[in-house]
Amino acid sequence: MHTRSLPLLTSLLYLSSTVTTVHAAASSKRGIVYVTPASPSDDKIWSQPSNDLSWYYNYAYTPTAALASASHLSFVPMLWGAPASPTSADTSFLDSITSQLSSGANITHILGYNEPDGGSSTGGSNLSPDAAANTWLRNIKPLRDEHGIRVGLPAVTGSPGGIKWLENFNASCAARNADEGCAADFIPIHWYGNFEGLASHMGQVRALYPSLPIWITEYALSHADLKETQGFYNTSAEYFDRLNYVDRYSYFGAFRSSKSNVGANAAFLTQDGKLTDIGSWYLGGGATGNVPKGKAGRRMEGSILSVLGVVSAVALLLVAY
Repeated sequence: MHTRSLPLLTSLLYLSSTVTTVHAAASSKRGIVYVTPASPSDDKIWSQPSNDLSWYYNYAYTPTAALASASHLSFVPMLWGAPASPTSADTSFLDSITSQLSSGANITHILGYNEPDGGSSTGGSNLSPDAAANTWLRNIKPLRDEHGIRVGLPAVTGSPGGIKWLENFNASCAARNADEGCAADFIPIHWYGNFEGLASHMGQVRALYPSLPIWITEYALSHADLKETQGFYNTSAEYFDRLNYVDRYSYFGAFRSSKSNVGANAAFLTQDGKLTDIGSWYLGGGATGNVPKGKAGRRMEGSILSVLGVVSAVALLLVAY
């Protein structure tokens, strides 16, 4: 064991236990996963120029009208899904982004496919790797090649099936485009589970794609108690901010607790639209003491890998350290 291992382990355990008095510092990496609000007043919270947010995405091609005046928020378009046919000639995403660029839009990054290995019941786009590769080469490759836009690989679920889907997607891309396949500039990941599982999953992705920066574009600890959820937020945000290969992250919580499908305690807003502690911390503020309440369904894509435990997380931290 390295001589620095014990202090690092102690630091990890400290972060996991001091969840109500310590919160991660302000960060330029933070964005939001935008969802339709319970009230128009919620949008005003994200559009405040004084907050720490620097970017957002909304699972769509075009920006959200309610955030149009928020000059500090950079919009990242997403190609959410694709036609099921692996021979479709559809170029609607390419046409939309090209039109926006011609109109003066400042589009520097794009996201490709939302959980293509997942079903519609959990928000996945449920794509075959062949259909995804075909649409990617028609719609995303030209934007990267001709406009210099930086593109992210498909954001698969945090399950083992997600890694396998991405492997098959890259094989389909290579078969269709032998020169460079579906070349990308970063890799997004999704995670719904504890911090130890998250760190282990990030380590696996980093080992498979060592040259690509990581974006964590959906993450939360689902359906946990408030103290545990705050601990997960603090530990993960500090971890992301410290790692130089994590370029951006967007916590899945920009909604009211009464509308949350990942548990009330994960939400940025209470049922009345007031910032929770996590919501305020994420935006760069202090604790509010507002306790979220609500009840919703489960979403647990990352739970399978959560059981890998703290040993895997410590091993990854030692490498990063």
